[in-house]
Amino acid sequence: MEKKQQLENKKVKTIGYKVTIGILVAIIIVLLWILLYSREEVKAVNVEKEEIRLNLTGELDSLMVEHTTIKKEYGELSEQAKVKDSIITANAIEIKKLIAKSSDYRRIKRKLNYLRAIQQSYVDQLDSLYTANRELKQELDVAHQQIDKKTRQTVKLKKERQQLTKIVEVGSALKANNVEGVTYHLRGKKKRELETFKARRVDRVKIRFTIGANALAKPGNRTVYIRIARPDGLIIAKGKGDEYSFDFNGTKLQYSMKKTIDYQNKAINVVLNWDKHTTTPAMKGKYLIAIYLDGKMIGRSQFVLD
Repeated sequence: MEKKQQLENKKVKTIGYKVTIGILVAIIIVLLWILLYSREEVKAVNVEKEEIRLNLTGELDSLMVEHTTIKKEYGELSEQAKVKDSIITANAIEIKKLIAKSSDYRRIKRKLNYLRAIQQSYVDQLDSLYTANRELKQELDVAHQQIDKKTRQTVKLKKERQQLTKIVEVGSALKANNVEGVTYHLRGKKKRELETFKARRVDRVKIRFTIGANALAKPGNRTVYIRIARPDGLIIAKGKGDEYSFDFNGTKLQYSMKKTIDYQNKAINVVLNWDKHTTTPAMKGKYLIAIYLDGKMIGRSQFVLD
């Protein structure tokens, strides 16, 4: 009986051990399952975090590529928005560091949204500058066109004025008409004039001409200069100093005679005499006469002595 009791107790203990072992095995299995599940969850979370990080990095890279493209498109205008450009660059660097070190993706997202807003304001600023520059360029183009038009008109008026001035100068220029040189021998004490063509008998050369009427010419006193050139080319003159010369186009010319006249736009006859002051006979040959007034040669003629 006692032996039977011992067997039953032993049997009960064996069953208890088995139950305990079974429970422990079940607990181990559950723990293993929990461990494996936790690992999968951690792995899934890490994968998700990496995907979020990659997406955020992609957004940042996309924004900066777009920013670089915009800067190239606007060219020199982007130089006028340097302050905002530096803000965008600084924020991009900060976000890049946050993505690499932080898991606070909401903060990173807010930063990206802020950067996107800054970039949009940067584009708006460039658009405004572009519009302002375009309007200014249009205004400048119009102004240049008007200036060119005014310049062309001014040049045209200047040319017309120059042409009119030339016409007036030509029209107002005086001319010596009927220029002649007559040679005389002076006879007796009264020096009566006897016309002669003999060189050895000539005592006086009389220059006669008429300055024609001209309503365009300026009235007033004028000085007429006469040059008489001998056959050898020398100018007959009382002296060689400046007091016996006049200015002609920047050159000093000797004159034989001069006379001041009062010109009042009407024809005026002018007569001048050159009297020989030596006993040496005059040179044979052709003598040339040139008449100057107002810096121009207004007439010419010649005579010949035998």
